[in-house]
Amino acid sequence: MITLIIYLTIISATFFAITVYRKRAATHDFTSLKTVTFGDETAVRPDRIAGVVSVLSVFVLWGIFTGSSLLPSFMHVPAPFKGVTSFTYTVEANGQTDDATVTVLVHERDEKPVSPKVALGDGFAKDDVETVAQWRTVLVRVDRNDDFKKSDDAIIVAINGQSVKPGDEVNVDNGTVTISSQGTPNFNPYRGWQMEPLYLPSPEQVWKRSLKIINEGFRGFTIWEHLGYSLFRVVVGFLLGAAIGIPLGYAMGLSNFFRGWFDPIVEFMRPVPPLALIPLVIIWAGIGETGKIILLFLASLWIMAIAARAGASGVNISKVHAAYSLGASKWQIMRHVIAPNSLPEIFTGARVAMGVCWGTVVAAELVAAEQGAGMMIMTASKFQNTDTVIMGIILIGVIGLGIDVLMRNVERFLVPWKGKS
Repeated sequence: MITLIIYLTIISATFFAITVYRKRAATHDFTSLKTVTFGDETAVRPDRIAGVVSVLSVFVLWGIFTGSSLLPSFMHVPAPFKGVTSFTYTVEANGQTDDATVTVLVHERDEKPVSPKVALGDGFAKDDVETVAQWRTVLVRVDRNDDFKKSDDAIIVAINGQSVKPGDEVNVDNGTVTISSQGTPNFNPYRGWQMEPLYLPSPEQVWKRSLKIINEGFRGFTIWEHLGYSLFRVVVGFLLGAAIGIPLGYAMGLSNFFRGWFDPIVEFMRPVPPLALIPLVIIWAGIGETGKIILLFLASLWIMAIAARAGASGVNISKVHAAYSLGASKWQIMRHVIAPNSLPEIFTGARVAMGVCWGTVVAAELVAAEQGAGMMIMTASKFQNTDTVIMGIILIGVIGLGIDVLMRNVERFLVPWKGKS
C-alpha cells in the first residue's frame, strides 16, 4: 500500500509539473488551438519527459525499499534492526520467581556473527545470549543454563515485567517476543519496511551480478549466447506462426466457407494458454529444440490469424467498390486494396504475438534447455539467486521493448497510411 501511495504521488507531482511547464512554454498558434483528439492518432504522442520520469521512478522506488546505496539514506524506508538488543524474562519455579536477561545480536544474513559475552547472574535464572539474522526469528531456550528446567515445572510468567502465557506477544526493544505453545520465548527482531535481499535485492546487487555473468558466463555459456538462443527460438516460432496465420486469417476474412470451417478451431484455441500445451508438445515433439519452436509457433499462430482476419474483413467497402468500378480484378483488389488496408491490423497482431512469444519462451526453455534466458532464470530461481532472476527479467523486457520499438518503426515506414481514410 505504501508503495502504491508513493508511486501515485510521483505520478501526480510529475503530471502537475509537466502541465505547468507546458502551459508556460506553449506557443499560441493554429496548432495549439486543436481540440479534437479522440480518433486522431496524430493528436496524442508519448510525452518523453513523462516517460523518462516513469522509468526513473521505478528505480527510485526499487532503491527506496531495498536500502540502495545509490540513494541518500534519508530516502530509504525504515531498515530492519541490526545490532545488540535485550529483553528480560521472569521465570517461576518451586514457588520462587527470578529475572534474567536475554541479549540478542541481530546480524546481516551473510555475516558470521561473534556472540557477545555476558555474565550468567546470581539467581537460579541465568542470563542468555542468542544470535539471529535480520528478517529471521530465534527460539530462545532460556532453561538450558537455568538451575530449574521445564521438567521442574519452571514456566515463564512475564516478559519485561508484562504478564504472559503461551500464545501471547509482547513488544520489546527492537522487536517482539512471542511465547510458544511450550512456553518458550521466540524473539522476532524489527523488520522495518525494506525488502529482504532474498526476495528483492538492491539495484547495485543486480548490477554486480550482471557484470559477473557478462564476464564469466552462466553454466558454460556467455549471456549473449543465452539471449541469442532465446531470440532465435522466438523469431523462428513467430515467423512460422505468421507464415500460416496470416493466410489463414485472410481466408477467414474473405470466404464464408473458410470462416465457418476454421472459426470454431481458432476461437477454441485462442484462449488456451501456451503453458497448457507444454505436456502435449512434449508428447508430440519430445524435449528437444523442435518442441520449443512448436510451442512458440502455437503461441503466435492464433493471434496472427485473428489479426489478419480482422484486417481483411475490416476494409472499408467503399474502397472495394471504387476499385471494382475502375475495372480491377479480384487479384488486383486483393493486392492493392485488401492487403495494404489490412497491414495495420496485422502489425498490431504481430506486436502482440511477439510479446506473447517472449512471455512463453521462459516456459519453453523449462524443458531440458541448456541455453536461453528462460533457462537462466529458472535455474537461478532454484538456488534462490534473485539478483540473477531479476537480471534475466530485465534483459528479456529490454529486448522485448526493443523489438516492439523496431516493429513500430517498420510499421510507420511501411504503412504510412495507418489512421488515415
